[in-house]
Amino acid sequence: MPDAQGYLDFEVIARIDNMQLLAKVLVEGFVLGLHRSPYRGFSVEFAEHRQYSPGDEIKHIDWKVFGKTDRYYIKQFEEETNLACYIIVDASASMAYKSKDTGLTKLQYASYMAACLAYFIMRQRDAVGLMIFDHDVRTVLPPRMRPSHLKHVLAALDGLQPDRETNIANPLHHLADGLKRRGLIILISDLLDDPQNVISALQHFRFQGHDIIVFHVMDNAELTFPFDAMTEFTDLETNQKATVSPEGMRATYMRELKAFLSAYEKGCADVQADYKLFDTTLPLELALSEYLYRRSRMG
Repeated sequence: MPDAQGYLDFEVIARIDNMQLLAKVLVEGFVLGLHRSPYRGFSVEFAEHRQYSPGDEIKHIDWKVFGKTDRYYIKQFEEETNLACYIIVDASASMAYKSKDTGLTKLQYASYMAACLAYFIMRQRDAVGLMIFDHDVRTVLPPRMRPSHLKHVLAALDGLQPDRETNIANPLHHLADGLKRRGLIILISDLLDDPQNVISALQHFRFQGHDIIVFHVMDNAELTFPFDAMTEFTDLETNQKATVSPEGMRATYMRELKAFLSAYEKGCADVQADYKLFDTTLPLELALSEYLYRRSRMG
């Protein structure tokens, strides 16, 4: 994988309060690492750059990229892929969870991921749209390619606050009903809802010919259940509380978690949606890698 850890340290991220600057730092760090990497799991040919080939005009070489990578890349400004990408972000109350004071909430992680994807998509001359939801649709920005549009997308993600209970299926159906142009759907959520209802909504997109990526965002504690003392758990959406002995609950919890994750993994496979589970401690570069790999397969 590209070595961009210096750009992706979460303590550094936490100190960058400007969403556009944060996306720029993360994406350009990723791109620089990608150009230096021998990794070949996906295409490294971007809409705005391609590697120099004999016969190309020297005047089109990007000398700044050469200075950073010691490789020749040609600037490409005329090609547009005309792909429309719709990024869908879950901002329900459950996304407020984080297990460590120094970590990111699931919503912060999802917002940063969405910002990076939006910035990266527009670097490739693709159009990006955004939908934010909880129980209902909160924000919809249709896909555009203009730089001013990216500012609107990042402004909507900046400081996004979690609210209300989760209802994933209804907002997805609402968006699917309103889409006039086929494209790529990217759902970013903790998916704490009935898997059957969510998969049914994803099927709605497939019926319309869209490609789908599901980024399943969960906190490390949700995936590992590291608690070892009597603990009070609070449901962030209903505010219900329960005090339990983790030792007595661990086996049951892990069994239910496995079934929950399997339901989404299998359901996504059934509707031909790409599924990727993200622990919020993982580098955000993985989201960019998954996106770019998916785009290379679509081509």
